[in-house]
Amino acid sequence: MKNNAIFTLSNGIRVVYQHVPSTNIVHCGLFLGVGSRDETTVNQGIAHFWEHMAFKGTRRRTSLDIIKSLDSIGGELNAFTDKEKIVFYASARDRYFERAVDVLTDITFQSTFPTKELEKERGVILEEMAMYDDSPDDSIQDELEAVVFSNHPMGMNILGNENTVRAFRKRDFVSFFSAHADNRKIVFSVVGNITLDAVERMAVKYLESKPVLRSHARRKKFNDYQQQEKILQRGAKQSRCAIGRDAYPLEHASRVPFYLLNNIFGGPGMNSRLNLSVREKHGLVYSIDSHYHAYSDTGMFAIYFGTEPSQVKKCMKLIRREMDKLCTKRLSPTELASAKDQIKGQLALSEENNLGIMLMMGRAVLEQDRVPALEELFEKIDAVTARSMQKAANEMFDEDKLSYLYMEPMTK
Repeated sequence: MKNNAIFTLSNGIRVVYQHVPSTNIVHCGLFLGVGSRDETTVNQGIAHFWEHMAFKGTRRRTSLDIIKSLDSIGGELNAFTDKEKIVFYASARDRYFERAVDVLTDITFQSTFPTKELEKERGVILEEMAMYDDSPDDSIQDELEAVVFSNHPMGMNILGNENTVRAFRKRDFVSFFSAHADNRKIVFSVVGNITLDAVERMAVKYLESKPVLRSHARRKKFNDYQQQEKILQRGAKQSRCAIGRDAYPLEHASRVPFYLLNNIFGGPGMNSRLNLSVREKHGLVYSIDSHYHAYSDTGMFAIYFGTEPSQVKKCMKLIRREMDKLCTKRLSPTELASAKDQIKGQLALSEENNLGIMLMMGRAVLEQDRVPALEELFEKIDAVTARSMQKAANEMFDEDKLSYLYMEPMTK
């Protein structure tokens, strides 16, 4: 990334900024390095619930004040929770930059978890859980994670379960924040036509005054993957299927070769091998894709598709065929060059999205303490060889290591 700056406040919170002169919208976000993998079976879902409760009242604002704070000027305030982080973020016209920072820091650090709001939000989350259960396309990812990361916090549903969600009290949120909040794992990310001086002033005014928080909690590493097969029944006409396994972590030497390989195999392009074979040639699915996500100490590779129950075996056979091709035959120089050019284009296009840039920068600083330049990413892609991709294919597509999840229509 060009024109970005990274600096650290005296209390350890890091700030990353990207100047974009061609916009009058500013995007900013607070990234906290705590997520659902930091939970236990007793408090499963508390990180996500905490994210919800941050919008329900602070020492200075009611829930209605928070809702109106940016909506009233056409801005947006949002948040999400994943396995390793909670992110609160805002978008507004740059003239309202300070208001956005004020609201973000308020909901992140000054939530009061009012009991009345807690009870209402408990119902909202239980409805969210029911909605996911009623939507196989949404829930299959969570179900596959539970298979791949069995008996580990990485495999627990981010939403939690009904028993834990019903049990949470204010003291649980306070305790969780106290145990896991750490300024060394907090990043403030900003993208917009704002001067660096303005970003520094806002960071000092709203963040540097926050107390130094330190956590002694240690994440449980995942190193015990076991291949499994699981069949579930759902009220749907199609069979939803998923294939997956653990994969390379963020700093692994094979991460970039496999990232490139996965893009060829089942990435977002209509020319992915899975799409061309299973959908375009044989017409067995509406959509089929594969995903690779690298975490700090592990990763996950997954394939998802839906089809008629009678066509599941044929789809599996076609998927295996495409895997075997990549395992046994290296890409030609022309194929390799084309694959690299495609993924470079996808990465370049992503830089047209300023909100996406802000989220990417915050994540990069949180995970790697730096923001790789696009040219650096291109160099890593250019360094990938057909041999390294074939090696990754043979490791990741090993039939004995792949887990299978089937969501079948309920039998009458």
